[in-house]
Amino acid sequence: MNKQIIATEKAPEAIGPYSQAVKAGNMIFTSGQIGLDPKTMTVVEGGIESQTKQVMTNLGEVLEAAGTGFNDVVKTTCYLSDMDNFKAFNGVYASFFDAAIAPARATVAVKTLPLGVLVEVDAVAVLKD
Repeated sequence: MNKQIIATEKAPEAIGPYSQAVKAGNMIFTSGQIGLDPKTMTVVEGGIESQTKQVMTNLGEVLEAAGTGFNDVVKTTCYLSDMDNFKAFNGVYASFFDAAIAPARATVAVKTLPLGVLVEVDAVAVLKD
């Protein structure tokens, strides 16, 4: 199998021993994105909606660097620090996908997330033939 590391300066640099994304065959596997501003590497202010918008923007930049986009995402995993934020998170998340071809998704509540953020999202996408 041919494995290629994907990286872009338009999304936050990895804050640990991992890649922003990996291409394996025609699949793209992204690492989880959190609400970091890639220029300042600080968490955006404004709560769950602002963080979710930044998470999805960062995710979009990683997908673009891999040669794909939101329409090619087949699965996401979404991590919330508080399930009470689900409705607000879902509203922002939904604006990044075409409902007719939205990916499969799991959303789970976790005790804590890196840097105390409220949300993290990772994705699996398929490259077009």
